[in-house]
Amino acid sequence: MAELQTVSALVTGGQATAGPPLGPTLGPLGVNILQIVNAINEKTKDFEGMKIPVTVSVDKKTKQWTVEVGIPSAAALILKEAGLQKGSGTSGATWVGDIPIDGVVKVAKLKIDSSYAQDIRSAAKEVVGTCLSLGIKINGKNPKEITVEINAGKFDDKFN
Repeated sequence: MAELQTVSALVTGGQATAGPPLGPTLGPLGVNILQIVNAINEKTKDFEGMKIPVTVSVDKKTKQWTVEVGIPSAAALILKEAGLQKGSGTSGATWVGDIPIDGVVKVAKLKIDSSYAQDIRSAAKEVVGTCLSLGIKINGKNPKEITVEINAGKFDDKFN
């Protein structure tokens, strides 16, 4: 029977190191930490600079390991689309960026598996809501207007 130990951590995409939190936790398990860190960086390089949840599972007997990479938060993906480091501190009053509706659809497709949404259209509305709280406009409009347009079917061709 395999005795698995799992280590979960939040790492910066493409920049995991053998230091905390991974090194001190994996070290006592007798695995090659550098190999694991390199695998994590390879799998997260597309999310450069973003916080990514990762889980490393190690079989204590065989020293075999696997790395599972989660998906960054919707907010992190939206900020990447907008080319921003952080959102507005005063949502609804200050707008700090703008993304196209295609950016919303792209984030919705990445997040659909971890969302409660039934379809891309619903997931897109969740993303629009996150844009509102980050102070990011969509197609130059207030996200509330975009929600009305989604409900009216204006972007249905993009949700297929």
